[in-house]
Amino acid sequence: MTEHVKHAPGVEEVESVVIRFAGDSGDGMQLAGTQFTTSNAAFGSDFATFPDYPAEIRAPAGSLPGVSGFQIHFSSRDIHTPGDAPQVLIAMNPAALKVNLSDLEHGGMIIANKDAFTKDNLTKAGFSSNPLEDGSLSGYTLHSIPISTLNLESLKESPLNKKEADRSKNLFALGLVCWLYDRPLEPIVDWIQSKFKKNPDTANANTTALKAGWSLGYNTEIFPSTYRVKKASLPPGVYRRVTGNEAIAIGLVAAAKLANKELLYGTYPITPASDILHELSKFKKYGVKTFQCEDEIAGICAAIGASFAGDLGVTGTSGPGVALKGEAIGLAVMTELPLLIINVQRGGPSTGLPTKTEQADLLQAVYGRNGECPVAVIGASSPADCFEVTVEAVRIALQHMTPVILLSDGYIANGAEPWRLPTVDSLKPIHVDYVKAFDPEFQPYARNSDSLARVWAIPGTPGLEHRIGGLEKKHITGGVNYDGDNHQFMVNLRQEKVDRIANFIPEQDYFGELGDDLAIVGWGGTRGAITTAVEKLRKEGRKVTQVHVRYLNPFPRNLKSVLQSFKKVLVPELNLGQLSMLIQTKCDIKPIKLSKVKGQPFMVREITKKALAILSGEDNGEPVPFNLNGNDSGNSNGTEA
Repeated sequence: MTEHVKHAPGVEEVESVVIRFAGDSGDGMQLAGTQFTTSNAAFGSDFATFPDYPAEIRAPAGSLPGVSGFQIHFSSRDIHTPGDAPQVLIAMNPAALKVNLSDLEHGGMIIANKDAFTKDNLTKAGFSSNPLEDGSLSGYTLHSIPISTLNLESLKESPLNKKEADRSKNLFALGLVCWLYDRPLEPIVDWIQSKFKKNPDTANANTTALKAGWSLGYNTEIFPSTYRVKKASLPPGVYRRVTGNEAIAIGLVAAAKLANKELLYGTYPITPASDILHELSKFKKYGVKTFQCEDEIAGICAAIGASFAGDLGVTGTSGPGVALKGEAIGLAVMTELPLLIINVQRGGPSTGLPTKTEQADLLQAVYGRNGECPVAVIGASSPADCFEVTVEAVRIALQHMTPVILLSDGYIANGAEPWRLPTVDSLKPIHVDYVKAFDPEFQPYARNSDSLARVWAIPGTPGLEHRIGGLEKKHITGGVNYDGDNHQFMVNLRQEKVDRIANFIPEQDYFGELGDDLAIVGWGGTRGAITTAVEKLRKEGRKVTQVHVRYLNPFPRNLKSVLQSFKKVLVPELNLGQLSMLIQTKCDIKPIKLSKVKGQPFMVREITKKALAILSGEDNGEPVPFNLNGNDSGNSNGTEA
């Protein structure tokens, strides 16, 4: 590279920053964003991320459908979301700029790879002229940098060919951003050397590119100032970066150990749940068996077989896979075996939006099977929360002898945040009630008088033989029985067993005060945006309270009384109002819905805008006619989201 005179830029201290890396799906934006997250984790920032993958597996290079993005919000304070609008956009090509420019806050910074803004790429992205030169970006701080050229120049001594060397341009851009925000390179260098240890030429090229990007910022006057975000004041402890899927996998391993059980994970790969399988495959020495099956049905049936044998049976999938598993879930309900079904939700129906997030499987989880087929349902609210929720889901499944559906979603699964590792002493053992040896009084469907859970008899134990299968069971004995009165009794009993789980879970908590003017109620991944919105509104003196529901079936026993204390209730959901429907049915109130089904999580401003409209009396939640011209907001109440 050409030598430059080192300058001394000013340093601007800021509380938090939102950055979005964007480029073609082959530009390595997910890797750059992930490693920038790693650097922030090592520095000690609080952070939240949102990887946004293209739905097309091999969209044409430079096309709008092929744009891949990674947003990170890092801060010196406690944060809950990846941020509403990026303040900095790294655009590696014209398509990335086109897709993401409308999200960038006004006056924000654009770092564009000037080399990619060719006539062909501009045409693919729908630009009639070059936005880097035509003045259309005058409302932003634009840095047009020949990243590809500078990257290749830094690697001119590398044995890699030009095509191979060009793949390092994402690391060059990453190095520049690390310099701009004073983030350490060492964790990234360590990762590169470990990742490519069998290919030292590639490892050295990526390391060189990373440092060259950093040096560009250090040795030139491209940027008038750098930015400093201090370490976050987080509770003391040992932290690691974790995604939702990673936390679920770790939670499964921990729960199996707490219950003293072997774990079988039977599954079929599906976006965005596949990484749970990949992560669990690393834990074979902890008694974990991962079984990639030929289809969804085989995956759940293998898990049911493991549960019948006395192990912890788990299966994971996304919405379409849950539909295929429906009959087998009914089998687990009829046999009353513990089973965990993980649904990492995505946009639907059918194949839908496979790489985008949604919360539209709640009613499927609660009701989506043939017959009266009750299961427990629990929802994770953040990547770190996935660990605790997974352990809790396993506890419910084992202690209540029932299938449990754990709902995550693509936003939680792929996003990352700091996770404080729990101490071993804080993890309570999971007691399992099963018959270990011959008992002359044994009856397979005899029950615990409090929970109504039947005993767990391990096959192969002399004297504990009993029928198993999907046909209706006789009360107590478990024999096949077609009598109508017995069927009525067993249907009611299985429902009561699930209903009684409410006696063994915590009461509903809340952030705020009972009786406030408005409660904002959420579940799953809406928690971060709602928390931030409520914090903001309360600081402004608004009487607003947050109620976040973890236990979705059954509801906490006090949820009804909590919600009925508020003057109005707002429920933001990434669906058309499924929790709202359950609340209206079970809690005798009519919530106001805020629905969004665009494949993207809620922004804080969307929730605050709706809340303020309700508090001012401008919005009473009444629906407006659907607009067939295609300009409908997608909300059942007609409110823009």
